[in-house]
Amino acid sequence: MLPKPKHLGVEYAVQFQDQSIVDAYQYRPPYPDELFEILLALITDEPRAVLDLGCGRGDVARELVAHVERVDAVDFSHFMLARGKQLPHGDHPQLHWIFGRVEDVALHPPYALITAGESFHWFAWDVVIPRLHNLLTPHGYLALFGREAAPNPWNAAVMESIRRFATNKDFQPYSTLEELQKRNLFALRGTKVTAPYQFVQSVEDYIESFHSRNGFSRERMGVKQAAAFDAELQHILAPYQIEGKITLQVSVTVNWGKPAASVVSSQ
Repeated sequence: MLPKPKHLGVEYAVQFQDQSIVDAYQYRPPYPDELFEILLALITDEPRAVLDLGCGRGDVARELVAHVERVDAVDFSHFMLARGKQLPHGDHPQLHWIFGRVEDVALHPPYALITAGESFHWFAWDVVIPRLHNLLTPHGYLALFGREAAPNPWNAAVMESIRRFATNKDFQPYSTLEELQKRNLFALRGTKVTAPYQFVQSVEDYIESFHSRNGFSRERMGVKQAAAFDAELQHILAPYQIEGKITLQVSVTVNWGKPAASVVSSQ
């Protein structure tokens, strides 16, 4: 199998174990109700059990659990799981928080749906893909999804700041779906995009949301660099804020399909 892009290596994934990233996660746009309608419609098998990979604070797992028999939510960050347990539905009796790596943690299949929101790119695909194939029910799917904001006039300037300040100097633009498909790891069966929804937040919260991303952990940037990055974004966003707020138009793209039964070596 082709090696994963360097910027998606485990040395960068571990940043999501940092407390500052967990604290900043609340400033990301929320998932819309339509996402959960799409995911629930993909479940056609019994048992109606869901596996949520790289669950973070359980933003997906905590919403799905009231509509299925069980959700197993896996993450390798103690801080993320601890925060999720404190949030609405985090104490639901059928929501099972599981600490560990997706590659080798003990699980309880079969699952009628496996979900991964903005996390699948971090996993060891050569290990995870065949494992997921064996965890699914006959008509079960792996659903990959992520949020995307419509283009904004400040994007180019912000991206330049990101390139200069990010601690992940290996980063390159990429598509998880395309990376999986060119390695023959994922057979796409369907795609849906939610209707755009408006998300309004303060400039300060919008800037803080960047610290929930790879390369912007405050612990790893250091106080001085993090403050310089924040100040630069404040300057960039000043012409576009209205009464101290920024408005985003956000949508979620969901791709579902079947993980490959095996991985073919590139050698």
